[in-house]
Amino acid sequence: MRLLLDTHTLIWWLAGDEALSRSAREAIADEANTIAVSAASAMEVATKFRIGKLPGAALLAHDFEGIVAAQGFAELSITVLHARLAGAMNIAHKDPFDRLLIAQAQAEDMALVSNEALFDSFAVKRIW
Repeated sequence: MRLLLDTHTLIWWLAGDEALSRSAREAIADEANTIAVSAASAMEVATKFRIGKLPGAALLAHDFEGIVAAQGFAELSITVLHARLAGAMNIAHKDPFDRLLIAQAQAEDMALVSNEALFDSFAVKRIW
């Protein structure tokens, strides 16, 4: 299965945080699955670290690509298609990072690993 990690999922995975559900942890650990991390998550972590909303994420903010590679996860770039789909979404939720993750999961036919139940309304498979 092809999985796309939500930003909080990646952070909780790296920290070994108990907030990560058992299903999510098992899916990420399953070597049969391909795990991807979006460029949108890199931007989200760097932005939130810079403005003080993720003070404990200094290492991830400064070496996102190295940490993702060390985990064996694939990088998922943002394409024009992803951006167009995200921008066209008619949802009350205004978080641009979530919009991009939903659009990427839709366009790339990936399951989104996230605790965000809102994502269920957007024709994406969600694992949690």
